[in-house]
Amino acid sequence: MTTSALVGYARTSTTDQKAGLEAQLRDLDQAGCTKVFREEVSSVATNRPQLGAVLEWVREGDTLVVTKLDRLARSVADLVSITTALKAKGAGLRILAMNLDTATPTGKLMLNLLGSIAEFERELMLERQREGIAKAKADGKYAGRQPTARAKAGEVMRLRALGKSAGDIVAELGISRASVFRIFSENPETPPAS
Repeated sequence: MTTSALVGYARTSTTDQKAGLEAQLRDLDQAGCTKVFREEVSSVATNRPQLGAVLEWVREGDTLVVTKLDRLARSVADLVSITTALKAKGAGLRILAMNLDTATPTGKLMLNLLGSIAEFERELMLERQREGIAKAKADGKYAGRQPTARAKAGEVMRLRALGKSAGDIVAELGISRASVFRIFSENPETPPAS
């Protein structure tokens, strides 16, 4: 029979924040965490290996404990993603500073409200983005993403005329192999050098 565990996660943005990390570790210990994952990485970093490790480590019945919400998630959408991963494993979340615990009905309600607000914010942002693009197009100020490989077509054909292989051109210009062959097919009048 397995027993549930309180698993802590502590994070600071830089190595200069030793006192902040120590305070988190102390609070997590006082909360009864038997295992603690810690890292020193910015919340906006795309790779937070210890957060990934704790989400992988927790088991059904466990509770992930953090001192503050900003130590765990960089946005409400990020929080929803993390809590979804925890829910899929049958684990809960406790945020000490907010007195939020998803094991309680009130905690679940608060988390669902946060998730609904995040979804609403995202929809509003996408709507504003679509409206802005439509207005910019109407004003003739929006051309969309510029094709990067086609801008190098002259250079591709010059290198081809010098007898360079497609692989050499890819390596030299930093464009995809498919783009090189597309440019070749669009410019058949230039035979490869022999």
